Amino acid sequence: MNKEEIESARKAGEIVKKIKKEAIIWIKQGMPLIELAEKIETQIVKLGGKPAFPVNLGINEYAAHYTPSHDDKTIAYGLLKVDFGVQINGYVVDNAFSIDLDNSSKNKKLIETSELALENAIESVKNNETLGEIGTKIQKTASDAGFSAIQNLSGHEISQWELHSSLTIPNYNNNSTIKLDDGIYAIEPFITAGEGKVYDGKDSGIYELKKSGSVRDSNAREILKYIIDEYNSLPFCSRWLVKKFGTRALVSLNFLESAGLLHQFTHLVEKSKSPVAQSEATIIINKGEVEILT
Repeated sequence: MNKEEIESARKAGEIVKKIKKEAIIWIKQGMPLIELAEKIETQIVKLGGKPAFPVNLGINEYAAHYTPSHDDKTIAYGLLKVDFGVQINGYVVDNAFSIDLDNSSKNKKLIETSELALENAIESVKNNETLGEIGTKIQKTASDAGFSAIQNLSGHEISQWELHSSLTIPNYNNNSTIKLDDGIYAIEPFITAGEGKVYDGKDSGIYELKKSGSVRDSNAREILKYIIDEYNSLPFCSRWLVKKFGTRALVSLNFLESAGLLHQFTHLVEKSKSPVAQSEATIIINKGEVEILT
């Protein structure tokens, strides 16, 4: 691993830790999700980083890919997952935590289990265990508490400008004998009392660039250039573009998606509509040594 990668990732990790410590205190039931997302994103920039992707705020059965739209009226309640990342020079760290806003003993147990599953998985990495063994630790932690780990969501390797790089880190025993080499990795157990699978819901307003190309519409061309210059291949959202260009950006996004230049993610929803808790940390392995960045 090169010096720039390590130093950038560590700096991004420090920003994540500071914001997480503060956010846990000021996130309250009834707070508008758009206010929450923009407060975190603004703070990332103030501290010297850039958002690696739009802040994801999943309530209850929404496991991933929910970010507020520009006119979102949703308020925080229930079992809320706060998933955000920071990038510096394209080097990304990813992180998530869950908060119970309903004073629910079941929600609290789900959160505690996801946090323990994350701890056990990181310990497994430190012991140089295989991906299958890491997944087994997560799965067993969930089942010992009477819950399930969501099997079709996973952790992931992170490369420069690539949030989800080549390797995936399972939340169950997939029998893989691969061991993690030097690199940056996000480990993220999702724990539920439900079926342990997610399905694709509605469009999320979160996009990523699939390829460069041209479109006839001049507004769409302008916005495409901005996307390439500002976000490279990292995810972004319609809310950010509406803030920059106004609501005409929504029409341009439709043009670009229809032209096959953008991919839009869907909400990921637990199949049985059971609440989901998520805990996530980014680690760096350098010369075999494991360091927790977030």
